[in-house]
Amino acid sequence: MNNTRNFSIIAHIDHGKSTLADRLLEMTGTLDKRQMREQVLDGMDLERERGITIKATVVRLEHTAADGEKYELNLIDTPGHVDFTYEVSRSLAACEGAVLVVDAVQGVEAQTVANVLLAMEQDLEIVPVINKVDLPGARVEIVSEEIESLLGIPAEDILLASAKNGLGVAEVLDAIIERVPPPGGSPDRPLKALVVDSYYESYRGVVMYTRVVDGTLRKGAPLLLMAAGKVYEAAELGVFEPHMTPVDELHAGSVGYVVGNIKDIQDTQVGDTLTDPERPTDDPFPGYRELQPLVFCGLFPAETSEYAVLREALERLRLNENSFTFEPETSDALGFGFRCGFLGLLHMDVIRERLEREYGLTLITTAPSVRYRVTTADGVELEIENPSAMPEVGEIEEVAEPYVSVNLGTPTEYIGPIMELCESKRGEYRSIEYITPTRAIVHYTLPLSEIVVDFFDRLKSMTRGYGSMDYEVGGYRASSLVKLDILLNGQPVDALSLIVHKERAAVRGRHLVDKLRAIIPRQFFDVPIQAAIGQRVVARETIKALRKNVTAKCYGGDITRKRKLLERQKEGRRRMKSVGNVEVPQEAFLAVLSTDE
Repeated sequence: MNNTRNFSIIAHIDHGKSTLADRLLEMTGTLDKRQMREQVLDGMDLERERGITIKATVVRLEHTAADGEKYELNLIDTPGHVDFTYEVSRSLAACEGAVLVVDAVQGVEAQTVANVLLAMEQDLEIVPVINKVDLPGARVEIVSEEIESLLGIPAEDILLASAKNGLGVAEVLDAIIERVPPPGGSPDRPLKALVVDSYYESYRGVVMYTRVVDGTLRKGAPLLLMAAGKVYEAAELGVFEPHMTPVDELHAGSVGYVVGNIKDIQDTQVGDTLTDPERPTDDPFPGYRELQPLVFCGLFPAETSEYAVLREALERLRLNENSFTFEPETSDALGFGFRCGFLGLLHMDVIRERLEREYGLTLITTAPSVRYRVTTADGVELEIENPSAMPEVGEIEEVAEPYVSVNLGTPTEYIGPIMELCESKRGEYRSIEYITPTRAIVHYTLPLSEIVVDFFDRLKSMTRGYGSMDYEVGGYRASSLVKLDILLNGQPVDALSLIVHKERAAVRGRHLVDKLRAIIPRQFFDVPIQAAIGQRVVARETIKALRKNVTAKCYGGDITRKRKLLERQKEGRRRMKSVGNVEVPQEAFLAVLSTDE
């Protein structure tokens, strides 16, 4: 145990975590040159395409120090995007130290601060590294001052590196061995292991990533999952080198995986404690705090026959997505589907894309919304996640929406445009904190509903990619909100309903009906598209009917013959309009997401 080190790599998105992990794998000989590739720990195609880490990954490194001592280093590569903070906190619970990577050009970003605070909450030893020091725009001294003043880490403890070309990586390895303490715990105590993560395999069942704290986990031994109260056998144990490598036992302090022929997904919970059923631990882990989803949307299969496949796919994904929730819902327009909760828009987008890629589904996604608190005239308080569930205008006493404290890192020349953006999103200014003469963090309080759709994209675009964002959920505040219904041919389409601020309802309604008029295909009858608040229509457009020339065969003769044909066509259209059904294409639901008005 004295020669074991468990550590994570934490950083803001795109500061070089995965590249540093690649160099550590290369330098310790875990993978040879032939096996190496960029982002080797990002196993998902989605991660490699987007250039981001989505799932935390575990790998064991074996390193011989300068004094000849051999060390076992368990590295956990973590995501950097604000939506995946829960992945970072989960990984840090299995570590004693964290390597903090900061970009030498961009400096300390909002998410850097958030990740360091997570590590400090777990009492981890932090090894600070300034990465990309070989770039022409590197500001090593200024970034060192930022780390010291903002994070309280002495400048003399900071290491300089360039993960891309291997500069300073040997010093990082030495610092991990010297500064990160060995794991606590005892091999003589009863078995106590933490379930860090898990996923489902068709032939082996549930595979659990575990960190053994006390005792020894042996192959073939019985295992008690304390939260579920179920006993299984440890059919296979192993470590990640970085591929799954079976071993006979996992000792106290090590990180590996367990396969127990567990077929019921519900039996395993991330944060659960594994122990010996005959000699159980009397000090189980408290479990991970359930994170509350912030963004909700409906997921519906394009083919109704795929509903059962979608349900099974969601259950399997839920196994290692601790902050993703779903429950069945029915829509008049889209049929049977699920109301799903996510930590943010990127999280939602990743889950949807994983469902489509890994399970071969074609999905229709409704517009994202947040959770509102509605007080009715009778004094009953409701929590509304789906806009179509909002009571009628006359029944509502008050609507409250969630607010967030947003920290926006930016170069000082973009402070003005950022403040304009926040004001346009109903923001409330709090303060500006200058880290250096050229960089600042702007603090605002904003409604969550205003930042879930396009806020981050606009921030990145107006700051030329240098802006960063981190947010914390605050409380609820009463707001002047209304439900905006979209009616097609006089019938409300529940999946297109939105909850918007009263002052912007008419503008948003006009924008939406214009978009829908261009997207929805023409029918054989006029289709009115209306945006309404309760009974009041605030915007209207009409899709004109496809018209067949019924008088083409009349070359002359009495005009009454033509009139009779036109009247018959008119009557047919009237009948069709009363029974006709307007098919809503997927693009219509995407149009609701677009807020370029």
